[in-house]
Amino acid sequence: MSFHDASVPAFLQILNSLTGILDKAEAHCAAKNIKPEVLLGARLYPDMLPFSKQIQLVCDFAAKGCARLTHSEVPAVPDTETTFGELKARLAKTIDYVKAFKPAQFEGGDTRDVSFPVGPSNTMTMKGQQFLNNFAFPNFYFHAATAHGILRHNGVEIGKKDFLGVK
Repeated sequence: MSFHDASVPAFLQILNSLTGILDKAEAHCAAKNIKPEVLLGARLYPDMLPFSKQIQLVCDFAAKGCARLTHSEVPAVPDTETTFGELKARLAKTIDYVKAFKPAQFEGGDTRDVSFPVGPSNTMTMKGQQFLNNFAFPNFYFHAATAHGILRHNGVEIGKKDFLGVK
């Protein structure tokens, strides 16, 4: 299996499933007469990031992860989304960005050095395979699962099939 095939499809599966989950969250708000900003600002615990930030981070870990693995320019995206529609647009833009990567760009990426920020003033370097398995994927899935958990905790009728994007 190519390094591209080990990374891009995994990112795309969850990015696409989150788009469906956002549709269900928006419909839930309409059906239950809940202001969207209530779910967008919901947290699992007071010291955790809100739902909207979880989606933004999922997008960042997918897009920036692919960029770093291919030694492409890392995109800078401001976190300005305040509605379901804006979050869906960010997901769509991220999906298009990740889809645009070609297998050839990932060739040798598993053994290349990947440097990335950890905190405001530190940088870490790992080989590409280690970066993907020990940093990009765990963070990507953590924020995706947390977003799912926030919505489920708030009564949105979603389950594992929704998370996986299975019909």
